[in-house]
Amino acid sequence: MNAAGGPPPDTSRPPSFGANLRRRLATAALALPPLAAALLLGPPALTVAIVAGAVGLGTAELFRLLEARSLPPYRLTGAAVTAAFFVDAGYRGHPWTPLWPVAALLLLCAVLRRSADLDAALPAAAATLLGALYLGGLGGAIAGLRVGDPVEGGWRVVLLLAVVMGADTFAYFTGRVAGRRALARSLSPNKTVEGAAGGLAGGIAGALVVRALGLPGLPASHAVALGAAAAAMGTAGDLFESALKRWAGVKDSGALFPGHGGMLDRLDSLLFAAPVLYYYFFTAR
Repeated sequence: MNAAGGPPPDTSRPPSFGANLRRRLATAALALPPLAAALLLGPPALTVAIVAGAVGLGTAELFRLLEARSLPPYRLTGAAVTAAFFVDAGYRGHPWTPLWPVAALLLLCAVLRRSADLDAALPAAAATLLGALYLGGLGGAIAGLRVGDPVEGGWRVVLLLAVVMGADTFAYFTGRVAGRRALARSLSPNKTVEGAAGGLAGGIAGALVVRALGLPGLPASHAVALGAAAAAMGTAGDLFESALKRWAGVKDSGALFPGHGGMLDRLDSLLFAAPVLYYYFFTAR
C-alpha cells in the first residue's frame, strides 16, 4: 500500500515506446560509427577479432541460458569446439581447418568417456555441441565474409549488417503501426506477420543502399534476392533465440546493450543471415 492507500506502484512495467526507441538509437549511435570504421578501414584480422569477441560473449550468455535450466555445459571443451568451428568457417580453404572440428569433437568424446553419470553428461554434451555449432559455425561465416576477399570483404560484412538492421528497423515500426496477426505467438508474442513483411522490405532496402555505396559489381536483382533471403533468415534466427530464452525463462540473454539486451540478442539475426551471403559470395558467384 502506498501513502494514498492504493496499491504500490508497478516498478516492473516495461519502458514506453518512446523511451525504448531513444535507448535503441543512443546505443546504435555510439556503436555503429567505430564498427563501420573498423570493417571498412581496418585489416581483416581486426574484423575477425571483433567477431570472435562477440561470439565469445554470445557463447557465455548461451551457456548461462543452459545453466538456468540445470543443464551445465562443458565450458572449456565448449570453448574449444566453438573455436574450431569458427576457424573452419572463417578461414575456408586452409588445408588444416577441416581437421580442427574433428579434433574438438574427439576432445568432447574424451570428456564423456571420463564421466561417471552419462544420464546427465549426454544432454550436457549435446547442449555444448549445439552452442558450438550455433555460435562457432555461424559466427565463423560472418568472419569469413571479411577474410574471403581483401578488397570488398568489409563491404560484404556491412551488407550483412545493413540487411539485418534494415529488416529489424522496418519490422519494428511496421509492426507498431500495422501489426495485427501474430507471426509466432508461442515464441515471440510481439512479432507480427505485417512486421515480418516490413522486415523483408527493410532488408531489400539495406542491400540496395550498400550495393550503391560499396558493391557496384553486385547485380541489382541479386541484391534484392539477397536482401529478402537474409532478412527472412534473420527473422528465423530471432525466433530461434526467442525460443531459447522462453525455454530458459528469461527476457533477454543479457544487459550488455541498453535497449537491445545482451550480445546474443544482437547476434541472433546476424548468425542465421550470414550463411546466405557466405554461400552466395563463395559458391554461387
